[in-house]
Amino acid sequence: MPQSNPHWHATLLTLAFRPFFLFGSLWAAVCVALWTGMLHGGLLLPSRFDPLSWHIHEMLFGWILAAIAGFLLTAIPNWTGRPPVRGALLGALAAVWLAGRISGALSQFMPWWLAAALDIAFPVLLCTLAWREIIAGGNRRNLPMPIPVAVLGAASLLMHLRQAGFAIPDGLGWRLALAAVSILMAVIGARIIPAFTRNWLAARRSPILPASTRALDVAATATLHAGLLAWAVLPQLRMIGILLIAAATLNLWRLWRWAGRAALAEPLLAILHLGYGWLVAGAALLGVSQLGAPGLQVAAVHALTAGAMGTMVLGVMTRVSLGHTGRPLAADRMTAWIYAAISAAALLRIAAALMPAPRLLSLSAACWTLAFALFALRYAPLLLRPRLN
Repeated sequence: MPQSNPHWHATLLTLAFRPFFLFGSLWAAVCVALWTGMLHGGLLLPSRFDPLSWHIHEMLFGWILAAIAGFLLTAIPNWTGRPPVRGALLGALAAVWLAGRISGALSQFMPWWLAAALDIAFPVLLCTLAWREIIAGGNRRNLPMPIPVAVLGAASLLMHLRQAGFAIPDGLGWRLALAAVSILMAVIGARIIPAFTRNWLAARRSPILPASTRALDVAATATLHAGLLAWAVLPQLRMIGILLIAAATLNLWRLWRWAGRAALAEPLLAILHLGYGWLVAGAALLGVSQLGAPGLQVAAVHALTAGAMGTMVLGVMTRVSLGHTGRPLAADRMTAWIYAAISAAALLRIAAALMPAPRLLSLSAACWTLAFALFALRYAPLLLRPRLN
């Protein structure tokens, strides 16, 4: 048994995945539990946002930004060879993230611009740090990686401005945020999923290995990015649906060529393939909704959020937490339960969108909360202890 760490607070600030995965997972669980209380228990927060807008905001700018920060600031040292952001600077960044969550929940007690400034400070600082490290390391290939974070900051500002009464198109902020996160997931997924799968299969001398072609990769990426951004800005344009369906088709073909079917025995890999599959499903549903089935938009949005975001974030957080703390890259029983819970949450949320039933919504929320609470329970001891080797 690992010895207890009396200096856990110092360990927590050695790499960004430690505080942001831990606090982000706790917030994901708490946030959805609060949302359930608002829906069914009459709970009210002293927020300037209405309950639905607060829920959307905290999912897209609270929880997911914490996960992005943990991944990005942990990956950048590998890209650049520079020392990681750590210690007091990392602690200050985590404190700014926490201030944004508090200001969002209690914004009725402060001017709207102050709540907005406290909230937007985090993506601004995260972008600044990420670009500083990438530029200092001469790592031009990864210069675009913080762009989605910058877009998230702008999108959050749009939500605050609309709440304050400015003439911002309805839903522009959250649509832009959803597009940015989906694009980032597609980019990261295309980097890590085939690479991790190839390594695992090659180690087992599998005759099936991931394959890719530049033409397919470019076409799948270009159509998905263009379709999502066009939908965010021009949601009334029906013809965007064709582009989104084309993107879903190309990315499904791409996903198939990554040979996930040969790696189902390892949940750490299977969950990443499943997460990318949810991204494909979300794009397809969104495309169909644009072409004349608007009732499918809620299902599409939750395929991208509860499905793709929830699944891929947990898949990446578990893998990174194991690998960067010196543990074997293999899912234990509780990790498998985490994956089962988030998969159930996504399926139940899509079902609730297709055949509205409060019970399905509550079950989905319970499964989501369980998944992230289990992550915190299982992985907190790893995140608070030094690396094994």
